[in-house]
Amino acid sequence: LNADEAARARAYLENRGLSRDTIDRFQLGCALDQWDALLKYLTDKGYALDDLLEVGLVVERDRGSGAYDRFRKRILFPIRDHRGQTIGFGGRVLDDGVPKYLNSPQTPLFDKSSVLFGLDLAKQGIRTGGEAVIVEGYMDVLMAHQFGINNVVAQMGTALTEQQLRALKRHTQRFVLALDSDTA
Repeated sequence: LNADEAARARAYLENRGLSRDTIDRFQLGCALDQWDALLKYLTDKGYALDDLLEVGLVVERDRGSGAYDRFRKRILFPIRDHRGQTIGFGGRVLDDGVPKYLNSPQTPLFDKSSVLFGLDLAKQGIRTGGEAVIVEGYMDVLMAHQFGINNVVAQMGTALTEQQLRALKRHTQRFVLALDSDTA
């Protein structure tokens, strides 16, 4: 929110129309354009490299020893479980790099096929409204919630899975798909 290095990320979010309240509520962040900023920060705090590798925050180097940050130069979307605990991240690149979106890998904490982005903040709206609206991506959820449509969750660009539907069935029996109309 305040780092000079994150000015481009803040400008991107502002240009997309996100309010500061939405950014705060969804705890958006920015991964700096450095190979090991997070690695150094977390190991200085006492976290073990093996643990950082296991949860997918860092990646082992192909050549030589050591590791580097998985997310660099990206806007970060914390992916939380239904209780609001962060279990992974999605990162949107800030330039023309690929992939455009990068998610945490499959880990003991994060299984992309069983999680819906925004469910922790949408479950009350789903119960109240009697239906869940399922969209594709992070920004779809953010903008819907920003404008008071609080029953929206995202499948994060994957095919909708049985595990995701089971998670929603705890809150409603009615599902509305509001997916992009592109070829994918």
